[in-house]
Amino acid sequence: MSNEFEEPLSDSYRVDSFPKDFGYGVEETDIEEGSTSSDSKPRILLMGLRRSGKSSIQKVVFHKMSPNETLFLESTNKIYKDDVSSTSFVNFQIWDFPGQVDFFDPAFDYEMIFRGTGALIFVIDAQDDYVEALGRLHLTVSRAYRVNPEINFEVFIHKVDGLSDDHKIETQRDIHQRANDDLADASLDKLHLSLYLTSIYDHSIFEAFSKVVQKLLPQLPTLENLLNIFISNSGIEKAFLFDVVSKIYIATDSLPVDMQSYELCCDMIDVVIDVSCIYGLRDDGSGGAYDKESLAIIKLNNTTVLYLKEVTKFLALVCILREESFERKGLIDYNFHCFRKAIQEVFEVGMSAQRTSLSRLSTPSPKAITQNGAPRSGV
Repeated sequence: MSNEFEEPLSDSYRVDSFPKDFGYGVEETDIEEGSTSSDSKPRILLMGLRRSGKSSIQKVVFHKMSPNETLFLESTNKIYKDDVSSTSFVNFQIWDFPGQVDFFDPAFDYEMIFRGTGALIFVIDAQDDYVEALGRLHLTVSRAYRVNPEINFEVFIHKVDGLSDDHKIETQRDIHQRANDDLADASLDKLHLSLYLTSIYDHSIFEAFSKVVQKLLPQLPTLENLLNIFISNSGIEKAFLFDVVSKIYIATDSLPVDMQSYELCCDMIDVVIDVSCIYGLRDDGSGGAYDKESLAIIKLNNTTVLYLKEVTKFLALVCILREESFERKGLIDYNFHCFRKAIQEVFEVGMSAQRTSLSRLSTPSPKAITQNGAPRSGV
């Protein structure tokens, strides 16, 4: 379906405007469930103290829950595993750990957990006293680093929507200083922490998760190079390759990311899906809100044009350009055709490598499961 809008974007579009049936699939609630193929996917661990906002982040980003609805979420009391498998690029598991559980207890095989982990996100409540959180952060990352030095360690300084700009900067500086001092005292100078200021009430949480996911993509340099070639030959100012469901951008060109531009692109995806759900279905109710014909053009009142085109079933290219550049739409469409073909080739190479890797894996031995649901090492 094609849509063209002439009005400027409104601030009324929310981050949760996707239809509820437009998503990733069923969430897995028990850590022992899952197939061999899902066990081979990179893992993102969500850790932190109780009520720090871990489950809210997962629900808002990957399950389209309204931020206001997260106020009624119950505290997590068991480990939740969420399989995110929309595309070959966004293909990982998220494990949400309850804050009150000591996973260094002998009942848990924490070495098994960290050994298959690609990224560890530690969530700190910026509106609470974070001294205890910093202690837990140091204990967690130091042990995880000794098991798997390849883990990317990310710190979300969360719930900053209630803080002033000066307070945000001061809180980030203080947490960064204290955390790195603790690591230096433990002779862990090579352990790098990436800090992000986040909130589920704006796009900062999507921006932060985009940076986390990009570090797990071996294809990222290739995707960035393709985007650089595309924009330089098309007169485009900025381009994002979005996972449509989560609004995580898995790649962008080498130019700096402006938060306002990113928010405009996220809002555009919301508009396209909302309008397509109303007007894009056939008379018999068949069809989808997003398919290979999906295309949208939004002309803002400042001579800026937003251009969206479907790349794969769950990937969209969203571009920002000037009206005078958009007059060469034929050239842009031709370059996009070449870009999409290249993306498909990257997709095929990645799938081929994944199949080869899986074929070399021997059949795993059954896992012993403890009574509380934590897997032990193979028997």
